Formats: sequence, C-alpha cells, structure tokens
Amino acid sequence: MFPSDSSDSHRTASGQATESARSFAHIVVGITNPQTCLTLTGRLRALGEAGFRVTLVSSPGELLEKTAANEGARAIALKMERGIAPLADLLSLIRLWRLLLELRPEMTEFSTPKAGLLGGLAARFAGVPARVYMLRGLKLNTARGLKRLLLLAAERVSAQCAQVVLCNSHSLRGEALALRIAPPAKLKLLGGGSSNGVNVKRFSPGKSEVRAKLGLRRETPVIGFVGRLTRDKGLPELIEAFELILKSQPETHLLLVGWYDASEDALSPALQGRIEHHKRIHCTGYVADTAPYYRAMDLLVLPTWREGFPNVVLEAAATGLPVVTTECTGSRDSVVPEVTGLLIPPGYPEAIAEAVIKLLHDPARRRRMGMAARVWVGEHYSDARVLALTADFYRNLLKEARGKE
Repeated sequence: MFPSDSSDSHRTASGQATESARSFAHIVVGITNPQTCLTLTGRLRALGEAGFRVTLVSSPGELLEKTAANEGARAIALKMERGIAPLADLLSLIRLWRLLLELRPEMTEFSTPKAGLLGGLAARFAGVPARVYMLRGLKLNTARGLKRLLLLAAERVSAQCAQVVLCNSHSLRGEALALRIAPPAKLKLLGGGSSNGVNVKRFSPGKSEVRAKLGLRRETPVIGFVGRLTRDKGLPELIEAFELILKSQPETHLLLVGWYDASEDALSPALQGRIEHHKRIHCTGYVADTAPYYRAMDLLVLPTWREGFPNVVLEAAATGLPVVTTECTGSRDSVVPEVTGLLIPPGYPEAIAEAVIKLLHDPARRRRMGMAARVWVGEHYSDARVLALTADFYRNLLKEARGKE
C-alpha cells in the first residue's frame, strides 16, 4: 500500500498531531535504512525544539519507531532498497513523491545514498521550497568501475536536486569539491562538522561493570571498536592486527561493540566464525547504550576505509580515550594527530598493530591523549553546540525559502 493510501500509515509518537504542532514549519527527514537512526539521536529533538514539526521517513524497522518516539517525531515507514534495484527504486520514488505531495512540508533533509537520490528527486518534483541533502559520507570511495560511476552520478543528481548540500566534515567537503558533486557555493559546512556532536555528560570517564561481566581484570589491556562489523570499517585488517598485537601483548583483549551488518561490504562467514571462536575477542552484538563499553576500553581503534565524520571517535574522545584511526576522508577530521590520537594509512594491519602497541606500552601518553581529547571535543563538538548551529542554519534557510514565495 502506498503511504498516501491511508492515514493509518502515518504515526506520531503520541498517536495524534496536536493543533500547535500543525502551526510549526514541517520538515521531513529521510534515510534509507532504520539503522541510520543511530546517527539522528538528539538531532530530530533539536529541530522540534527549534520550531519544526518533524517527520522521519525510513524503511520499516524497530529503530525507526523507537527513534521517532524518543525524539518526538512522526514516523513513516516506506521501503527503500540499499543496493541498486531499478524497479524497486522507481516504486519507492513514486511513493516518496506522493507522500511529499500529501504532507506538503516546507523543508526536506534526505541523507544516505539511496534516500538522498530518491528523496531529493521526489522533493524536487513535489516542489518542496527548502531542500537539503545531508552528505554523511561517500560510499563510492570504496567502489570500483561501473559501480563507482553510477554512485558518482547518483551523488551529483542528489546534489542537483537540493538547494544546499550539508557536508559532515572538512575533508568530506573537499572530496565532494574534487569530485565535482556540487559547486562550492552549494557545499556547506557548519562549524567543524559532525551532524550531531556528542553528549559529553553521557559519554564521560567513569566506572563500568562491563569488564566484570566479561571476566576481565582491571589491569587487562582492552582494545575497543564500536560500529558496524563490515569490511569498509576495516574489520579484516583489525583482526589481522590483533594477532600481531598478541605477540607483543599476549594479555590483550579485543572488544567489538557492534553487529554483523548484512550489507554489500558484509564480513565473510569465515571471518565471522574466526571472530566468534577467538578466546580473546568479545563481540557484543547491537548495544543500545554504548557509554559503559567505552569506559571498559584503554583505547579505541577505527581502521575505516571511508567516513563522513565518525561519531564513535567523538564518543570515545569524550570518554577520555585516545583513538587510532585512518587518514581516510572524514576519519582524519576526528583526531588531532599526536594530541588526541594517532592517524594511520588504511589497509595495513601492521600499521594498526604498531600504533596500538605504542599506546599500550605508554600509559602516561594514553592518559595525556585522553584528557586532551575530552577537552577538544567539549570545545568543538558538544551536541549543544553542533545542534544549535544546525537549528539556526535551518531556520535561516526556511526564511530564505519563504521570502522567495
């Protein structure tokens, strides 16, 4: 059934929209897969508090409903395929167009590759006055051949349909410029980047019961990873690096806080089995509250191949942890090299192992980096600061759109 076929398909956190809510400017925020809702925590609520009536659109899933309820937004489930699927994509485009014609929002914000393309086209066809494409990262960075060309074309169309392309980091904006995804005037960056910032009260140093639950002593070295367990996040290299680390630090444990994502860059069954049966690797699966898990770590490693701006690095830094991550687009913006963490080239298990061993051998350096990281995040990437910039930018964008009517 199309979303516009029945009002029953439109749900709000309270079940009914109030009269006062109808007087607010209406913004539709669209993503492809409900797991991306993890990056929207606080953002939707901030827009609501800034005077917007927020509708969240995504493929069906429990996270869609939970996020909308927690953020005070309306949830609409509309199926979109993550991969290339021409017929299904055409159907999703028609549904999005019909939905926007019915809702008549004054603003849209679509992000992630598929929702960015289909939502952008639908918003353009529906005549939405203010249209934002939130560029959270570039999937094409790890694609090759025809697929890369198709992804690049899709990014350019998404940008063409939007009035503003909001980039998640300095390096991502630079990459978008280099690829000619949009002209410089259309590519915007708010502050130092990041779509949400980090709650520095929630993510802070402190006690945790996680080590006790895992049967680990207080002095046991623990390397952490948080996020989707996929190839693009560098999991194959991390597992190889961990074997090298064990030769130097045999008491070390690896804590993987995340889930096996059934995406195009999913881990092989063999590697999953290797992780599950390793005596010193602990895999949690999906965790709703990751804050206690950061407190159980000595440092965080994110050996990613592509990012927009990794939230997990900000969360680790706010918790007072040094971070080892790559020089790739997005991730290199999340660390002050040699001050809050270390940057390494992607794809080299030896580089991961060398950086981690250096930090494990020098507790004083880890503490200095962790303290500097927390100060840096508090100054530049607190959620209050980042979300205030977003709300102000969207209010001004809406004023401009209304002025052109």
